Amino acid sequence: MHEIEIQVNGESRRVAPTHLPDLLVQLGLNPQLVAVEYNGEILHRQFWKTREVQAGDRLEIVTIVGGG
Repeated sequence: MHEIEIQVNGESRRVAPTHLPDLLVQLGLNPQLVAVEYNGEILHRQFWKTREVQAGDRLEIVTIVGGG
């Protein structure tokens, strides 16, 4: 299987090329409970399904925590 190297929260990771929602699941995250900064810009959820992760991409992923 071909893998690419990306940065996730400042850490290098080797992953299979895929679309963003599938990558989040691979990383053990619930796509409904995170916000994603993609290469320095907040990526709106409506674009996630069409965004294919590429070698060298930088993602900052923040988990949304509820409470009160």
